This record gives sequence, structure tokens and C-alpha cells, in this order.
Amino acid sequence: MELNTRNMLEGKPYTPATAELNRYARQGHRLSHDYNLTYGDQTEQRATILAELLGAHGQNIYLQGPIQFDYGRFTTIGDNFYANFNLTVLDTCPVTIGDNVMLGPNVSLLTAKHPLRYQQRNLREVDGQLLDYEFGAPLTIEDNCWLGGNVTVLGGVTIGAGSVIGAGTVVTKDVPANSLVVGNPGRVVRQITEADRLQNFPW
Repeated sequence: MELNTRNMLEGKPYTPATAELNRYARQGHRLSHDYNLTYGDQTEQRATILAELLGAHGQNIYLQGPIQFDYGRFTTIGDNFYANFNLTVLDTCPVTIGDNVMLGPNVSLLTAKHPLRYQQRNLREVDGQLLDYEFGAPLTIEDNCWLGGNVTVLGGVTIGAGSVIGAGTVVTKDVPANSLVVGNPGRVVRQITEADRLQNFPW
């Protein structure tokens, strides 16, 4: 792995315009596109694509599609995963998803970051080539979490096990385990407890 790619994964400044990252991105985009051309009942074909796209994944995962991964190879998904329509994953830093995680439609997991100052953000000439420099931070969703529709999770965030993120929330900081989070920016409104048990469920 090239130094520039290692810098990216470690959250250090890097440029995406290298041969290695261009190759990884083309593969991730192509495999996302191939997946989006399949139907939900084409389980073997979808499994083959995901095995090549993702860094690793567990058993019984289902991505409704369409999907869009920046690289895919830097994303790890556990067992019993479900993602509804329009999942977007920018995995410039590692994205780690635990077991029994459910994502609603239009969820975005975004590890990529850009400098606030344009003097650092704009393209610059390096050895005769125009390059931009970016950075990122890893993102983790622990076991047994549910993210509602249109949730955005930013890089550097860990969502604790058993948490629920309400529809439309933008998660900008860590979430303690078993928390209910809503809003933009997301805020913990309370803990999820035994009092939240639905009485008409048979278990």
C-alpha cells in the first residue's frame, strides 16, 4: 500500500489523485454500479459483487440498492445487516459496522473531510499537476443500532451499541450506548430502557 493511501486511512492529509487511489475508486464505483443493475432476487450475483466490493462482511447482509461506495474495500460490515434505498458510504477512512444494524433510506456515512480555509482546500500545483489535499476520520456503528431515513453520520463518530438515530439527524459527535438521538446537529434526548418495550410484540 502506498504512503499516500496509508495517510488517508490514518486521517492524515492526502491527495485522492494517485494511481492507487484512482484504481481503488474506479473499482468501487464500478462494483456499486454493477450492484445497482441487479434485482433483489439475484442473491448469488449480489453476493459475488459485495464480496469483491467490501473489505469484509458477515452473514445475512442485505443492501436494497441503489448503493454508492467511494472505495468499499475500507468498509467492514457485521452479521444481519440491512440497508434500505440509497446508501452512500465515503470510506476514505475505515467504516466499521457491527452486527444487527439497520439503516433506513438515504443514509450517508461520510468519513471524508476538507479544510475550512480555502487557502488549504483549493487545488494547488505540485510537480506540474493540479492536486487537492483532503483528510478524514474513521466512523463506527456498534452492534444493534437503527438509523432512520435521511440520517447522515460524519467522520470521527462512534455510535454506541443499541442506539437509535431518528430520521433526518446529522450525527456530528459520539453517541453513548442505548441512546435515542434526534436533530441537526444530533443530540441525545434520552436513554432507551425497558420502558420502551412494545407490549403487543410476542417477545
